[in-house]
Amino acid sequence: MNHLTVVHRAPVHLSLASSCAVLVIAASIASCGENGAGPRENVAVPPIVLDLVAGGFDSPVQAAAAPGDRHRLFVVEQGGTIRIIKDGQILPEPFLDIGSLVSSGGERGLLSVCFPPRFSEDEHFFVDYTRAGDGATVVARYRVDPVDSDGALEESAEVVLVVPQPYGNHNGGMTAFGPDGYLYVGLGDGGGSGDPSGNGQDPGTLLGSILRIDVESGESPYSIPEDNPFVDSTGYHGEIWAWGLRNPWRFSFDRRTGDLYIADVGQSLWEEVDFQSVWSEGGENYGWNVMEGTHCYNAASCDQQGLTLPVYEYDHGQGCSITGGYVYRGSSNPGLRGVYLIADYCAGTIWGLRRTGGEWGASILLESGVNITSFGEDASGELYVVGDGGVYLIREAAP
Repeated sequence: MNHLTVVHRAPVHLSLASSCAVLVIAASIASCGENGAGPRENVAVPPIVLDLVAGGFDSPVQAAAAPGDRHRLFVVEQGGTIRIIKDGQILPEPFLDIGSLVSSGGERGLLSVCFPPRFSEDEHFFVDYTRAGDGATVVARYRVDPVDSDGALEESAEVVLVVPQPYGNHNGGMTAFGPDGYLYVGLGDGGGSGDPSGNGQDPGTLLGSILRIDVESGESPYSIPEDNPFVDSTGYHGEIWAWGLRNPWRFSFDRRTGDLYIADVGQSLWEEVDFQSVWSEGGENYGWNVMEGTHCYNAASCDQQGLTLPVYEYDHGQGCSITGGYVYRGSSNPGLRGVYLIADYCAGTIWGLRRTGGEWGASILLESGVNITSFGEDASGELYVVGDGGVYLIREAAP
């Protein structure tokens, strides 16, 4: 591992004074303008540094590991390839190359890969990409080469899901298996400024939602879990697990608790983090485009009944586009345990969020100087940052 430490500016902690104008915790906590209360600072969260693991990737947008595989990281390149870092070295041949199938550029491309819980036995995996020609979102299953486990069979593709996309942006693109063994798929509102088609608040479309489907039951192409919240609801797609999202650019499950964290990219003013407890029965409406963050969108007032507001937000004085990460559950950085990490793509700022006693607090962990497109989590629970052509390991800064 090449330990190139990235510390462009000294890590600082967010002060209560500076946070009043730029960072707002959940709607249940009074805003700064009302009584001067700000988000509670997590002074116990240590600053971090980034160590370069490998560089030279072409527009990397994700790093992921297969369950139990402690030797490999799979790096998704937007143009349509997946490469492997194996024991610290980039393998010369890609794991998968489907560039001819992918429409790439802007917010389109090969956007994620994920591995089922029984990957070592089933030897198949799933990808999410925007399709060449029409830009539709495609979720497809591929199989590992039985002769070479560091390669996949391009001819093995089985299309699981196709969702038309009216515009080229807000594709979502994250796929992940939940603690229940089901596949979760994130979809944006279909693009266009302000959600012109109203997809965020239309449960009759799959857009603007997170889907929950069963791709391991043997039914083709998938089945809908019987306990999905809208299975028997007229006018709702049964695949929908949560909705009212603009562009969920990375969601993740806490590997210890099973809680779901969603980073939803804002329109013009606010970036937000949404939270769903593992005990949730689904069906949360996160408010877009009635709300942007905890604020009525383009209106002085709005009907917030039935909406689930974010637990955290920051304004565009601090960045322009949120990148969601993971709750740290590794062993190398004890000060980060239980902390959920997010970043801003434009500013390069990395925050750590922690909930204590029912309240959420935040600290700035690093001003990285990196355009962070994604985070990654390996099989041991260690976390990585992806951006600017590189994959970086996160570690606590030395005292």
